[in-house]
Amino acid sequence: MSELKPVIVIGGGLAGSEAAWQLARRGVRVELYEMRPVMQTPAHTTTHLAELVCSNSFKADALDTASGLLKAELRRCGSLLLQIADSTRVPAGGALAVDRDGFSARVTEAIESEKLIQVHRREMTELPEERTVIVAAGPLISEALARSVGQFTGRRYLYFYDAISPIVERSSIRTDRTFRASRYGKGGEDYLNCPLTEAEYNRFYEALTGSETYPLHGFEKKLFFEGCLPIEEMARRGRETLLFGPMKPVGLTDPATGHRPFAVIQMRQDNLAADHFNLVGFQTQMRRREQDRVLRLIPALENAVFVRYGQVHRNSYINSPALLTPTLQARIRPTLFFAGQIAGVEGYVEAMATGLISGINAARLTAGEEPLVFPRTTALGSLLQYISHTDPHDYQPSNISFGLLPPPAARTPRRKRRQLITRRALEDLEHWKAEC
Repeated sequence: MSELKPVIVIGGGLAGSEAAWQLARRGVRVELYEMRPVMQTPAHTTTHLAELVCSNSFKADALDTASGLLKAELRRCGSLLLQIADSTRVPAGGALAVDRDGFSARVTEAIESEKLIQVHRREMTELPEERTVIVAAGPLISEALARSVGQFTGRRYLYFYDAISPIVERSSIRTDRTFRASRYGKGGEDYLNCPLTEAEYNRFYEALTGSETYPLHGFEKKLFFEGCLPIEEMARRGRETLLFGPMKPVGLTDPATGHRPFAVIQMRQDNLAADHFNLVGFQTQMRRREQDRVLRLIPALENAVFVRYGQVHRNSYINSPALLTPTLQARIRPTLFFAGQIAGVEGYVEAMATGLISGINAARLTAGEEPLVFPRTTALGSLLQYISHTDPHDYQPSNISFGLLPPPAARTPRRKRRQLITRRALEDLEHWKAEC
């Protein structure tokens, strides 16, 4: 295997790093191309591979959630990035959150120290021909490579705008206006909660909806991904929208009053040192001076020192159902794979999943074996079924959800149904692995 031509992986993000690792552990040489730091993106700040641009959370880890099931399947399939995430986790209630810099530094070390992986720090401007290639360039793909992919697909790119949340210094948060708790008591006192009275919420709401935001380019449609709307976009949908979203107070009791607050902003630890906290669900496209003004109307943040401001960036993805098979191969060129958010999935763990699957299948293709289609009853299989068989008209990226998995044969209550789906998925995965 190591004597054959190396597989080219374009992009050193979550998907590209996982794909390169899966290839190397199967004895396949890899040439991994990452354009940073020679060419930076508007959202990245380090030179690390697998840098987390948005949240530091990989979402829920419990098996009664679709995200938890997907993680369990990835662990059973030997995901490098899930292993590193587990080793760098920080308190986050029932979620798997990681030390942002520690996670990406560990991934970088693992990839750069692997003898079968050669990392090239330069831009890949076009798709290589006559080679097995995995395109994991991410949603912030360079313009030159985007043109090359567009020429190959013969279809226009779809796109949406994504946003990231601000991060503040822990020492600048008013502790007398916060309390520690996780919603419904799940996971211990892992979040810093910033309560607001109704009057404080109304003042904040008025400032937020009247804030000045960075303009989008006039030639582009204003299309945000629903799962990551800027806070001000949510607010403009109605005064109570935030109270059912990122500022919902349910499941929390303020010990200072003994009652549920009118509204709450939750803050999650962003690194192991616990000196940085991010505002959960507060992704924004407000100008920096507006973030200073508006977010400091939250009593706990009136003296906030921002380590990172929120921002908006363009995310690109291909129309996967029209282009890809369930093995992540391009229908018109089987030696070309797509993985990560550019392949039409949304979310960190989903990007890892497509990286793992593309790496495994590219290795099998190199060895002259048939690529694998994961069982439809698993989260991995259902995610790939969605991006390869959904109606391509107005296609939108998706996170994993129980709605993507086939329901149990018999009608059962919701909680029991999820248990049956999860048990079936893990059992079928183990049987399938044994057969393969």
